Amino acid sequence: MLVIVSAIGGAIWGGYLARRRRGNQLDILQYAVASAIAFGLVALFATIVLSRVLG
Repeated sequence: MLVIVSAIGGAIWGGYLARRRRGNQLDILQYAVASAIAFGLVALFATIVLSRVLG
């Protein structure tokens, strides 16, 4: 659940950054996908660490 929410949040954040930097549609898409992957990976590792510590 945390990974999905983080990936969606990362996509929104990446799209926002590209739009703010006046990128075209492909720039916005690239930033959104790259940010979604990055945020999703960070959340995945955080989930793994939390499950190891708490479980």
